[in-house]
Amino acid sequence: MAENKVILDHIDDAGEQAIEAYQAHGGYKGLEKAMKQMTPAQILDEIKISNLRGRGGAGFPAGIKWSFIKRDAPGPKYLICNADEGEPGTFKDRKIMTSKPHIIIEGMIIAAYCMGLDTGYIYIRGEFFEPYQAMDKAIEEAYSKGFLGKNILGTGFNFDLHTYLGAGAYICGDETALMNSLEGKRGYPRLKPPFPAQFGLYGRPTTVHNVETFAAVAPIIANGGKWYSELGTPKSGGTKLFGISGHVERPGVYELSLGTPWKEFFEDIAGGVRGGKKLKAIIPGGSSTPVLLPHELEGMLLDYESIQSKGSMLGTGAVIVFDETTDMVKVAYRAMKFYAHESCGQCTPCREGCDWYYDILGRIYHGEGRIEDLDTLEDLAKYIGPNTICAFGDAFVTPMLAFIRKFRSEFMDYIEKGKYGLQAVLDAEKKSEEINHA
Repeated sequence: MAENKVILDHIDDAGEQAIEAYQAHGGYKGLEKAMKQMTPAQILDEIKISNLRGRGGAGFPAGIKWSFIKRDAPGPKYLICNADEGEPGTFKDRKIMTSKPHIIIEGMIIAAYCMGLDTGYIYIRGEFFEPYQAMDKAIEEAYSKGFLGKNILGTGFNFDLHTYLGAGAYICGDETALMNSLEGKRGYPRLKPPFPAQFGLYGRPTTVHNVETFAAVAPIIANGGKWYSELGTPKSGGTKLFGISGHVERPGVYELSLGTPWKEFFEDIAGGVRGGKKLKAIIPGGSSTPVLLPHELEGMLLDYESIQSKGSMLGTGAVIVFDETTDMVKVAYRAMKFYAHESCGQCTPCREGCDWYYDILGRIYHGEGRIEDLDTLEDLAKYIGPNTICAFGDAFVTPMLAFIRKFRSEFMDYIEKGKYGLQAVLDAEKKSEEINHA
């Protein structure tokens, strides 16, 4: 099994960041086709045919999202690229922005032309200064070639594009919190409805997509929606970028057809578990998706439906691999530390629940836990996830419950055997093996 490169094609070539190299490999041909040979309605049809789903984690069909915008509505309308890549374990969007920024810009211009949007923003995570510089330079190049600004390609269509550097808040990955941040407000998620297509940035119709979603648009238009759809499955068209990290032989970003067997990706492409150790678990889509055990991976395909049937989510496609030596209590505690820090504090269940989870897991990890703590964590979940404005509550509760349920014996070791209980057990077993082999 090999990669199926659509977005990542030529991405590692020297100088691919420059517009001349991008054009030499067919860049902006999709834009020319869209604006000179197609109507906005035809572009929309191709996106629908492609079965392109949002690559930021939610997986909502892009064509349906585009159809929510009233193209002829008077007044300004906005397009936003969500480049606030903050999900732990995720590093695919950064690679695109740094190494092939024009594929994002081209996709955004096509989308703006289709929906009749006149202004775009690329909202970039605060720590991503190198990608920020790369996108700024690419935008300047696009203006110089006449792909941005007034009367693009002589069609009379105007579109301006800007970058915006956030402050590194995880919550601004939520599209409505991102819009508040762009407006200069605190990055609090908004209640929906109204939805961004009706009341978005500055109260105007707005469409928001992830970096990878926009990067797929130009290849779809250049080659056809049917071509792209057939690269994937009937319900999940095209390719997907998977970033794999942790205890794996060949970590990195890979582009695969949706529906690729997990086993082929993990063993043949990524090389399996590092150092010949046994696989203990994986997180399939970033830290906010539930952990999966080795037996649950049997027969799993890398697409939305298959991973969901196993009890987790495709999410951002950020696979984190854990070998047999991993202390899963420590993993849960460390992940919860991140979520407790990143809660925006707007919703009481989330604000208080994050700290309660972190405090209880910390007590267990430091050898001061009680058996009833595990039941308390299970009970708390009922009052957090369903009662918050955005998905952040579910984003930390769901994976935490999976850790507790699937590795309960490890939590019990910590509770029953005192401080760092599991590590003490592992050390004792190792020492016993050394004595037996002596």
